[in-house]
Amino acid sequence: MSSASSATPPTRPEPGVEDATRRTRLANERTFLAWWRTGLAALAVCVGVGRLVPAHTNVSNWPYELVGAGFGLLGICFLWLGYSRNRAVEDALDRGDFAPVGPAVPAVLFAASLVLGVATIALVLFA
Repeated sequence: MSSASSATPPTRPEPGVEDATRRTRLANERTFLAWWRTGLAALAVCVGVGRLVPAHTNVSNWPYELVGAGFGLLGICFLWLGYSRNRAVEDALDRGDFAPVGPAVPAVLFAASLVLGVATIALVLFA
């Protein structure tokens, strides 16, 4: 038996494993764009609720302006969180690590969205 035939064959990564980081970076980019779209949508709702609705109805402006400003703040939060999450994931990928979101961010976003949603429904039903 020759020494060449007894040597261990070179190991090859499974198909697709070699570009897992590339795929993860692309997924991170898509997620960043989703944060961006959500932030822009909240800013559009800010303008709609805070300016357009009161301008075309005979109602008191302040409740609409208050809810609209809340949507504006939520939109800015989405934009900032999208940027910071994108950076955290990119930095983690550079280290070969993982960047968990943690429970606070989803809980705060859920609470803010719930409050603004209920306030918007109240304006539609009672104003």
